Amino acid sequence: MAYFLFVLFLTIINLTKGEPIVPALFIFGDSIVDVGNNNNLFTAVKSNFFPYGRDFLNHSPTGRFSNGKLVVDLASELIGFASYQPAYLNLNFEENNILNGVNFASAASGYLDSTATLTHVVSLSQQLEYFKDCQNKLVKIVGQANATSILSGAAYFLVAGSVDFVLNYYMNPVQEKIYTPYQFSNILLECYTNFIRNLYESGARKVGVASLPPIGCLPIIISFFGFQNTCVENINKVAIDFNGKLDITSKKLQNMLPGLKLVIFDTFQPLYELITRPTDYGFFEARKACCGTGVLEVAIICNPMSVGTCVNASRYVFWDSFHPTEATNKVLMDRLTPIVMSLLLP
Repeated sequence: MAYFLFVLFLTIINLTKGEPIVPALFIFGDSIVDVGNNNNLFTAVKSNFFPYGRDFLNHSPTGRFSNGKLVVDLASELIGFASYQPAYLNLNFEENNILNGVNFASAASGYLDSTATLTHVVSLSQQLEYFKDCQNKLVKIVGQANATSILSGAAYFLVAGSVDFVLNYYMNPVQEKIYTPYQFSNILLECYTNFIRNLYESGARKVGVASLPPIGCLPIIISFFGFQNTCVENINKVAIDFNGKLDITSKKLQNMLPGLKLVIFDTFQPLYELITRPTDYGFFEARKACCGTGVLEVAIICNPMSVGTCVNASRYVFWDSFHPTEATNKVLMDRLTPIVMSLLLP
């Protein structure tokens, strides 16, 4: 891997002459990639307070659901951006701060708009509308031709689906009575298909989509649905099934939409290996998260009053009961680097 990364680094420098690999990066999805869009919303799903962000730049809680950098921060660094893409809802549009892209992700959002409605956050549909608004602002800043060039050359990342299953299915008795988890998957994939089509019509051509992680291994899922403090494998099987359908659906979309490069970022396998064999990767704890007791705390329940929060988060796979630590994000980014680069490079 080290040799591959060295060769990759030389390739990037040669192709880009020190400039970012793509002109801009636009991010959509949920809390795994939210960098602060929920900060000023009327919702309990926030993280702009300690101990969130305690290991981030300037030890600052920004609204990121981790102790430090997110995978999308690491990806932005890999691509070559000097600063991270800002949260759309925190932007000052009087400045030219959208030229390198924008982050529209909202914690607790999902493929279904009803998922976002449950906690009063920004739905994926609304995130797309915000993106269209940014397009118009970009045209005013650089002109139509340059804006079109930026948008067609940009990278687009989408991370969603986990909250749909965790909050809007497994913790929602109404949905469970109406659908099997596999039927629910099909509904999510219809939403995914519509989103990609709309994103494509808005000019996107390089799109990376994260698969579902092993949601059956999340501390909060084990706490509610587990029996022996191990991953809930029947829920993981649903995630695996969804990921297989996601791959098939994505291939169909790529064949149907000329010029679209649609890549799936497999997060399930590397995270499952890390969670089930943490010591192989230098980690100590994978069942309990760092924050508080590590079994339930997330968002406002993970706060300065949380008793028992760990001192060294780098030994923990999870920061809170739903989200990974920066150390985990770094391991995941190392595994995803080849596929990310396959999306971005010519």
